Amino acid sequence: MQTLAPGRLDSLDAFRGFTIAAMVLVNNPGDWSHLYGPLAHAKWHGWTFTDTIFPFFLFIGGVSMAFSLGRRAAQGVDKPQLLLKLAKRACLIFLIGFLLNLIPYFNFHTVRIPGVLQRIALCTLLAAPIVVYCGWRMQLAVIAALLALYSAPMLLYPVPGIGAGVLEPGKDFGAYIDRMLLDGHMWVQSKTWDPEGLFSTLPALCSQLFGVLAGRFLLTALPRTEQTVWLLLAGLLFLWLGAVGDAVLMPINKSLWTPSYCFLMTGWALLLFSAFFWLLDANPHAAVRRAAARWSTPLRIYGMNALFIFAFSGLVAKMFGFIKLAQPDGSQVALGRMLYAPLRALPLGAVNTSLLYALLFNACMFALAWAMWRRRWFVKV
Repeated sequence: MQTLAPGRLDSLDAFRGFTIAAMVLVNNPGDWSHLYGPLAHAKWHGWTFTDTIFPFFLFIGGVSMAFSLGRRAAQGVDKPQLLLKLAKRACLIFLIGFLLNLIPYFNFHTVRIPGVLQRIALCTLLAAPIVVYCGWRMQLAVIAALLALYSAPMLLYPVPGIGAGVLEPGKDFGAYIDRMLLDGHMWVQSKTWDPEGLFSTLPALCSQLFGVLAGRFLLTALPRTEQTVWLLLAGLLFLWLGAVGDAVLMPINKSLWTPSYCFLMTGWALLLFSAFFWLLDANPHAAVRRAAARWSTPLRIYGMNALFIFAFSGLVAKMFGFIKLAQPDGSQVALGRMLYAPLRALPLGAVNTSLLYALLFNACMFALAWAMWRRRWFVKV
């Protein structure tokens, strides 16, 4: 009988690598106006492949927290000291995300405060005491309370000048809170709401806590094959909950991180992770696990420096837009546009050349991850 002890899961590294590869891909097209539908976010309600990536990251972070905290608790680490260490880590992640928003102009008067890394940091900070001090029943109760605390004002609070339960861009209760607290420091493309705003961090935290519960389950004494089946069944249940929530509570919406979106994305995370887990950690046939380990090596390499690759790829993309090169006619062209120009000239169609640029950008980031892996450089933040 195979059971899990606190440690590193090949399946989790592979899932993390898949997620960071997908995130780098969708964040770096050659031309934002020419995208395949699944590689763009849903315009508002609904979801695409791109909308699965961020909640996957939070789910993975939750599983990792369950494993790392379980190991440290077994080592007798003092709980307040453990929380302090996690708080420092969260602050560092937040500062990195904030710094990326500041670059290249360093305009503190208009800088966007929220962001992907900032949300990861807040979820880590808020999840830490829940993971350290609460059992699984209490964690479920906290999730239920958080979703209720989010849903009630979103549906019932009368936003001044708009009314209650309006879930249109910039008109919902969460956007109202963000304007009160972050006015002038939100997403530049909207200015009146932010997809990583403060209030929607509550259900995003639930996405991470569902990952924590999955991690706790993997630390039980059940055989790995049985764990795989239960993960798969839980994934199907969460897909059903997401569909029901979409129909009767609030629509599936990534920007609002509605409960239906939280459930649906947790379902997809459980299903995909269960597939990785079965192939790499739970399969009773050693030959299958070895074969899966070989083909998943690139993903696991990518997953071992995921946050660093995400931050670095964002910095590179910003520099590609900021650095301007002089042309013979006296004009200036952004470095990114110059790099994209030879691809755009290919007879492949605008959508395909945009995708090709994203794939090549991703290949460059993987080359960096591979070089770091070869030298055993693992950036821990």
